Amino acid sequence: MSDALIVSNLICRYNDQPVVNDLSFNVEKGEIVCLLGSSGCGKTTLLKAIAGLLPLEGGSMKINGRKIVDTHINVPPEQRKIGMIFQDYALFPHLTVAGNVAFGITSWGTSKIKTRVKEMLTLVKLEGLDSRYPHQLSGGQQQRVAIARALACKPDLLLLDEPFSNIDTQVRYSLIKEIRKMFKQQDVTAIFVTHSREEAFAFADKLAVMNQGVIEQYGSATDLYYYPYSRFVADFLGHGSYIPISGNDNQKMTTPLGNWPIEKKVNGHALEWLIRPQYVSIFPDEAGEGKICDVQFMGDSCRYWVEINGQILMVYSNQLLEKGDRVQLDIRPHPPVLFSVN
Repeated sequence: MSDALIVSNLICRYNDQPVVNDLSFNVEKGEIVCLLGSSGCGKTTLLKAIAGLLPLEGGSMKINGRKIVDTHINVPPEQRKIGMIFQDYALFPHLTVAGNVAFGITSWGTSKIKTRVKEMLTLVKLEGLDSRYPHQLSGGQQQRVAIARALACKPDLLLLDEPFSNIDTQVRYSLIKEIRKMFKQQDVTAIFVTHSREEAFAFADKLAVMNQGVIEQYGSATDLYYYPYSRFVADFLGHGSYIPISGNDNQKMTTPLGNWPIEKKVNGHALEWLIRPQYVSIFPDEAGEGKICDVQFMGDSCRYWVEINGQILMVYSNQLLEKGDRVQLDIRPHPPVLFSVN
């Protein structure tokens, strides 16, 4: 695969404060990348900088090998071949669905415009709604119109700012699944912004977890979830338990849960072992070492906090257990992720 977007050493400032600080990453053609982080981390600033809507203090960008920004070049937004979908969809209320979809291709000629609008409405499953106005559509349908409009002009890159935040929870993930399938069929290269890890996991091929203007880690959702580089990434992407460890001469970690094989020396540093709940199983056992100390019912499963040898582990299970029940724990073998104790 070749790179659709190359961002190198990008710097953006507000009031002399860096919001995006020396940031670099690549996006492959046909890939969906999520800029994931909490409010103020710089993800929307980065999206706008890529679109050309914000000035840069430094760095460069290429789209499909064409340089659009460096110290000598700054291609205007309308010439970057970028489509953008905003959080509120930004549909024109006085235009019909067909008029909205055709907005960016008015120079194509009547016949080509009509053909392209029909293709786009078929793609987003809005056939027969071409004469309706935005206020006559549901939130999901308005989202589809915004996507059809953005894709109509065949952009090299599609940018989406919090694209699912206004969609009802009941239909959000089915819509995400449909739109992802649509993008893959059309080989769309897309970058989207969200603060929701669930949306990121469901929609993206890769995640860029951002914190204070930098990308803390970039890669697939499974890699970042199970092998985070930092406690920030680990905690942002999901729950986990931290167990203190030390090493011994037999190349094993000594922990309150017993010894655990490890392929490298711990070297006596104060470390903690991240254990994701998915690695832990529990079994009712009156003689078990663990005791349920808290329960959270989640519908299709329960979240349990289990006390064992002075440590608290979080576990997911579809078994119905009660606070105070004794259990036996089983930790599935996995390469341990270790963090230094601050």
